[in-house]
Amino acid sequence: MFDTALTANDLVFLAKGAGMTLLVTAISVFFGTILGILFGVIRYQIGPWWATPMTLVLDVFRSIPLLIQLVLANAFITTVLGLRISGFAVACGVLSLYTAAYCAEIVRGGIESVPQTLRRAARSLGMTWGQDMTYVVLPLATRVALPSWIGLALGVMKDSALVYIVQVVELLKSTQILITRLQEPLFLLMICGLFYFLISFPIARFGGYLEKRWSND
Repeated sequence: MFDTALTANDLVFLAKGAGMTLLVTAISVFFGTILGILFGVIRYQIGPWWATPMTLVLDVFRSIPLLIQLVLANAFITTVLGLRISGFAVACGVLSLYTAAYCAEIVRGGIESVPQTLRRAARSLGMTWGQDMTYVVLPLATRVALPSWIGLALGVMKDSALVYIVQVVELLKSTQILITRLQEPLFLLMICGLFYFLISFPIARFGGYLEKRWSND
């Protein structure tokens, strides 16, 4: 018969870790998406040549592994700048920029998918550039970009497991702490995976619902 030393308090500890994972993910995806929309619109509007400096910066965040970004950012802020900033703030800041770098490409691709004839028709009706972007381009681009954005959000949630390096106790770190104490790695990792599934599944299903609904409009 299966026996475990896991207690209700340990499950609460894991749930708190899952809550931290959700919090870091929500903050990072929120601010990363806002920045990503801004960067994506700028890249599309001013063209690839003039946007080269910004593109190079975004490529840095896309190319360097997230773990290295977290370590370097934490060392730079605390050692070089001498600032006292919590690991949570460092994690959210780095993950937000990491998200923005990928979201910018998703937004740019979504905008480019909108037919130019539709944009010219909007301008011929007297719409300004802002009205064209707000009422025509972005709503249509959102439908195209949504699946990729959902995938990005879920990827950021899983990548948030790396924030343990800046002393943030999220879900995976909580699991590792319990593994060290209880010495039941397989069972605890199964529970950790279940927590990740319970977090991810509603988000994925909601994205699928929106995609299906919009495709029928």
